[in-house]
Amino acid sequence: MTLRIGYAAGAFDLFHVGHLNILRHAKENCDVLVAGVVSDEMLRAVKGVDPVVPTLERAEIVRHIGFVDHVYIETSPDKLDAWRDVHFTHFFKGDDWRGTEKGQRLEQDLGAVGVEVVYFPYTVHTSSTRLRTALDALSNGASADGSVVNA
Repeated sequence: MTLRIGYAAGAFDLFHVGHLNILRHAKENCDVLVAGVVSDEMLRAVKGVDPVVPTLERAEIVRHIGFVDHVYIETSPDKLDAWRDVHFTHFFKGDDWRGTEKGQRLEQDLGAVGVEVVYFPYTVHTSSTRLRTALDALSNGASADGSVVNA
């Protein structure tokens, strides 16, 4: 029997139930789960976003999730670089990537080295982007629903 090494990557900033769901589903589908935590520098370069929680703190949070066996800090946007270091057999991603240009490129690149890309349901009602938007609104004097606070 071949050991199934799973890899689930993300910023894991403002950790929420969507993050927990993907890690839970990933662990259900592999023997060993490695969570890839995207570095602050990579988040800035690739997404143009400053994380709220720094890399090492996000890695520490994820490391203590019961489904996670190991944490790998991503410093390159190329998932093949992570594969060379981690040697995963399965890559887990939210199904919001399925059928997209990025998803198809990911499947092609990882498929070339024998990695299966597995998609899980994306948790639509919660996202770090929505949480960040709500925090920005609060810090700018508005409530999360847009009404003015302390007017």
